[in-house]
Amino acid sequence: MSALTFDASGAAQQAVDAHVEKLVADSVASRIFAKDHTLWGKEAEEESAKRLGWVEAPAVSRPLIADIVALRDEFRAEGVDRIVLCGMGGSSLAPEVIAGTAGVPLVVLDSTDPEQVANALAERIENTAIVVSSKSGSTVETDSQRRAFEAAFTAAGIYAKNRIVIVTDPGSPLEATSRAAGYRAVFNADPAVGGRYSALTAFGLVPSGLAGVDLQALLDEAEEAAELLRDDSVENIGLQLGAALGGTSPLRDKIVIVEDGSGIAGFADWAEQLIAESTGKIGRGLLPVVAGLDAPEVSGGAEDVLVVRLVSTEGEPTLETNEAAVGGGLATQMVVWEFATAVAGRLLGINPFDQPDVEAAKVAARGLLDAQPEPTPALFTDGVVEVRTGDAGEWLGGASTVSEAVKALLSQLGPKGYLSVQAYLDRLAFPQLAEVRDQFAAETGRPTTFGWGPRFLHSTGQYHKGGPAVGVFLQITADSDQDVEIPERPFTFAKLISAQAAGDAQVLADHGRPVLRLNLTDRAAGVAQLSGLVSELAR
Repeated sequence: MSALTFDASGAAQQAVDAHVEKLVADSVASRIFAKDHTLWGKEAEEESAKRLGWVEAPAVSRPLIADIVALRDEFRAEGVDRIVLCGMGGSSLAPEVIAGTAGVPLVVLDSTDPEQVANALAERIENTAIVVSSKSGSTVETDSQRRAFEAAFTAAGIYAKNRIVIVTDPGSPLEATSRAAGYRAVFNADPAVGGRYSALTAFGLVPSGLAGVDLQALLDEAEEAAELLRDDSVENIGLQLGAALGGTSPLRDKIVIVEDGSGIAGFADWAEQLIAESTGKIGRGLLPVVAGLDAPEVSGGAEDVLVVRLVSTEGEPTLETNEAAVGGGLATQMVVWEFATAVAGRLLGINPFDQPDVEAAKVAARGLLDAQPEPTPALFTDGVVEVRTGDAGEWLGGASTVSEAVKALLSQLGPKGYLSVQAYLDRLAFPQLAEVRDQFAAETGRPTTFGWGPRFLHSTGQYHKGGPAVGVFLQITADSDQDVEIPERPFTFAKLISAQAAGDAQVLADHGRPVLRLNLTDRAAGVAQLSGLVSELAR
């Protein structure tokens, strides 16, 4: 198997010293692998009893490999070598990490942005098959993407049903309709595994396996890692990492995850959704912050920040004070972080398997889609940026420029607060927009997260609404000259993403969170205007 290493310093090591012996005495490791649903308290028992299948996912998933490989070979024989994944949250992030680390091509469509959808539909449709992944079977994004692709296949003279593969829970609405429709294949996932813990189930394996990943090696490594984690021992690295994440005192609840030579592509983004959705609830939790080696949070020394480095297993990592480092292969790291997140949940006194606040934004978006109200008038326009707020906006004061509005938002940041930047536009066309994260973190001196909408709604969106009420929110949306129809739906992709952004802003405001909404009337010019914003703020 891949080697597994853990190192800690300062507050992280103190948390290990304070908690691991007790975790061992309570047989937490072996009880997790025995699927003991009483580990997280009485109120969590009903949900955790249904969500511990991830501990045996590598073994349970192994029978899927033959069917996935056979389908992959069939597709290749038919000239189908472009796999597009229509999925959100854990259903998209895990396959993206698995395929990216293996170096195999997989198109991940985790957006409702009309331009990103249109580009995915336009590229090599004759060589394309899609994997539609939805645990509930009712995810509006994936349903809309499936409808658009089915129409595109048909328009290109392709028998659409032959190019559509479904991954869903048994008994879901999507399973029934897909089997009735006669789609190429329907793979059932284990219903005893929640979406964010599903990396090594059908949700992670089907798209990455069809793209060309060696699934046998992946599951072999995962099973070997699980054997190490089930041991009730103070040397158990999963217990150590869980203690570092959830057991610092006072709690360092901003977990800055840094890629530092692990060789795993995009792992921090996957860990972000795992931690945020698992722990951010009932007014507490851990905020994961994906950052680079030179990020301001890494060297800032804030009292509520814990830096966790993803490192190579070769050599000794260099740690500053109050840091931890974890090394291991992809499957090993996935199993370790799932386990450690469950351990952290126990220390935090929360249920790591529910997501009580995720549905709120979905309900608000559906309401806006049904009502189709006129857009709220902008408070003012500066350049190509329209400015709105999510609430009454008293905190905006007399702002009349984007710079003044952003300054007013940042003035709401408290000493333990964080800024969340949320961009609802094509992440493939405008990756440079994510660079504002470091700029804002440097300007504010506070942890800053950056999420692409709407995919973050299925991960960090839980923390933003259910976690500590200390965040302020900068939402970025964009008009588009291009739109894509959704067959048999009364809305387009442009209307869908607009409703999702407005719905989330509404729910955040209802939770008392300040939300500044910036809409770009011209995408390229607007991104350029925002990219120069922080330097203007600093003057």
